[in-house]
Amino acid sequence: QVQLVESGGGLVQAGGSLRLSCLASGRTFSRYAMGWFRQATGKEREFVAAISRSGGNTYYADSAKGRFTISRDNAKNTVYLQMNSLKPEDTAVYYCAAGPPFSDYPGVRPYDYNYWGQGTQVTVSR
Repeated sequence: QVQLVESGGGLVQAGGSLRLSCLASGRTFSRYAMGWFRQATGKEREFVAAISRSGGNTYYADSAKGRFTISRDNAKNTVYLQMNSLKPEDTAVYYCAAGPPFSDYPGVRPYDYNYWGQGTQVTVSR
């Protein structure tokens, strides 16, 4: 069982930056590849980025490439999402998720992931 708690969301102007954090409970964090998803009002949850268990491999949605960076610190049980050059269309609730244990790349679909945080709101104003 893994419990995930996101933080770092907020209101930012277009062009600004935010850094999201996701703290995982337990001593098995390094067993899980991690992902970030987002869900805007009235839209389906969509993949943003994922990172392998060691952090050596990262994957991004086209909308995130070049602007967002996913990273992790296994010693701190934390995964991060650095978001730069934010746009109003990035406005959404952002969720972190843990994939099945010992899988290095769970995929880009929400049902590929086993555990979810409660989400943190990111609002980008024009």
